[in-house]
Amino acid sequence: MLRSTIPSSMQEKRLFMLVIGMVGLETILVLLALVPAQLWTRLLPNATSAALDGPFPSAIAPIIPVLLYIVPTAIGFLCRSWQRALLYATLPAWIGLGIFVVAATFKVGAFYLVSPDHVMANVSVLELFAALGGFGWLGRHIFR
Repeated sequence: MLRSTIPSSMQEKRLFMLVIGMVGLETILVLLALVPAQLWTRLLPNATSAALDGPFPSAIAPIIPVLLYIVPTAIGFLCRSWQRALLYATLPAWIGLGIFVVAATFKVGAFYLVSPDHVMANVSVLELFAALGGFGWLGRHIFR
C-alpha cells in the first residue's frame, strides 16, 4: 500500500513537488488572510492601506483573494485521486485555522472555538476549500 503512494516516475515526482509547493503557498496566503487588520496597522504603521490590504501593496492586493480560490482548485486538478485532492486542498485551511484558533484562545479564552458563530465560519472555510479541490479534481476528469 505504501509503495503505491510513492511517486515512481520523474514526472510524477515533479507533479507531487508542485502540489506540495502550492499547498505551502496556499497555507501562507491563508495565514496572512487570518491576521486581524488591527495587527497589520500595528506591524506596518507607515503603510496607508495596511488595514485593508495587509502586507501586500495596493496594486497586487486584489490578486490575493483570486489566488485563494484558484490555488485549491489547481491543487485538486493536479491530484489523481479525489481523496488527495480534498486533503491537499483543505490542508492549508486546517493549518491556518488551527494556528488562528490557538492564537485567539490566548486573547479571547478557551471557549472561542466552540461558540456557534466561530464554528460556522471555520466549517465554511473548510467546506469552501474542499469544494474547490473537488471541482479541480472533477475538472481533471472532464478535460482528460
